[in-house]
Amino acid sequence: MSAPVQPPEARVETEHPEAPGYRAGRTLPLRVEAMRQLRRRRTLLMGGILAALPFILIIAFAIGGTPDGEDGGGGGGGGGGRINLMDVATESAANFAATSLFVSAGFLLVVPVALFCGDTVASEASWSSLRYLLAAPVPRVRLLWSKLVVALGFSLAAMVLLPLVALVAGTAAYGWGPLKLPTGGALSAGDTVPRLAIVVAFIFVSQLVTAGLAFWLSTKTDAPLGAVGGAVGLTIVGNVLDAVTALGSWRDFLPAHWQFAWADALQPQLEWGGMIKGTAVSVTYALILFALAFRGFSRKDIVS
Repeated sequence: MSAPVQPPEARVETEHPEAPGYRAGRTLPLRVEAMRQLRRRRTLLMGGILAALPFILIIAFAIGGTPDGEDGGGGGGGGGGRINLMDVATESAANFAATSLFVSAGFLLVVPVALFCGDTVASEASWSSLRYLLAAPVPRVRLLWSKLVVALGFSLAAMVLLPLVALVAGTAAYGWGPLKLPTGGALSAGDTVPRLAIVVAFIFVSQLVTAGLAFWLSTKTDAPLGAVGGAVGLTIVGNVLDAVTALGSWRDFLPAHWQFAWADALQPQLEWGGMIKGTAVSVTYALILFALAFRGFSRKDIVS
């Protein structure tokens, strides 16, 4: 007796389980996702706000006169004590750039991170385009990976944009010179840019918790504002808890406790202790949140 003959469709599926030329790694390339996000109105708006902030500060200093820093500086745990960059904000372009980071690191720079990471998946669900992306077919892990990398890239770009514009605007307004420290002394012009780069790098790493939280919420809801607002709100809650001194050493486990540890990079002698501890706390929380996002999305029923 001869063996039963398979239908043509069955033979094709057995011999070629994937379409000819299909490669999962080539779906939704990073450059395509980056261009999609770059053209978004919220991306352009956020970039405009960050680029405008240094000019707003220059106008404020021109109207109000030389900063006297009576309000004190915000400092956080592990940041070498309280710092007051406002006292020396107009001494040079480097001081102005450091001050711009100082006044924005606590909240303003949280917003673009929450926006780029919280809006990326939830917006696709709200537009009912998420299921069509997956039907392309774009593997779920590939889709999340592309969106996460681009979102983090835009977050980093936002943090780099602010000090770059501040350096250019500050040079025009106050001139180029050494970075004068509020604790006394100064950093040479050659050491200024590397130290500011360390500050930006640490701020980015410290915001990975916000990024992870926003990205996880983005995979759980089809309301972008819910994911962005939830991440910002919980970040604010962390700042409030860090202000409760009764928590004692428990505050060391709060990412907000180390958010101003970058002040150690603006000391005559660079200190890494606080920044290393802050990095460890932030990266640990972020990895857990990113893992939850990938795990939950891989099992989620996509209906929008």
